[in-house]
Amino acid sequence: MKVGTDGVLLGAWTKIKTSTESILDIGAGTGLIALQMAQRSEAMTIDAVESDAQAHGQCVDNFENAPWNDRLFCYHATIQEFTAEIMEVYDHIISNPPFFDHPSQQELARDRARNNAHLPFTTLIECVSKLLSPQGTFATIIPARAANHVIELAQTKNLYPKRICWVKGQPTAKTKRCLLEFHFDQQEPIETTLVIEHSRHNYTDQYLALVSEFYLKM
Repeated sequence: MKVGTDGVLLGAWTKIKTSTESILDIGAGTGLIALQMAQRSEAMTIDAVESDAQAHGQCVDNFENAPWNDRLFCYHATIQEFTAEIMEVYDHIISNPPFFDHPSQQELARDRARNNAHLPFTTLIECVSKLLSPQGTFATIIPARAANHVIELAQTKNLYPKRICWVKGQPTAKTKRCLLEFHFDQQEPIETTLVIEHSRHNYTDQYLALVSEFYLKM
């Protein structure tokens, strides 16, 4: 499974408190974001959850071969199964959930229906609200068109956006992604915009400063 820009971006953008002791990556895939969390933090517990058997196998292999393998563990389960079994809560939860990137004829309504076959936002928010510590942080990346919907869903579980970052591929391009960071404390969110490239493979200084530590060549 290839390394995607969305995952690297989320893993680099989210803020990790120095006091963070436990991190959970929901829908870990090959473990990319959990590995970024290990690289960026001193958290002693970095758990991942992945339901797909092939991806879980790759994630376990990557964890075992990482320099932080003593802090990484991947569960083979759905997030619903994991939430029902785990009694602990996490200081930081992060997720790059599955979604379809191409536009639909009926816009967001159809996109929501398609997500139901994978990890619907309602399920993700419900589980996060149970697994996140009272002072914890939840970070995710979603299609920009779904941002208001996800923020509204989060508010039903008393989760409120603290940081919102709108992501554009190029300066004149349409905003395609939204990075969101949620807390249980309600406050006025900080909104920013991130542009990835000036032109094809001509990356902005802002983007390079954010992700360059996670690429061998950039």
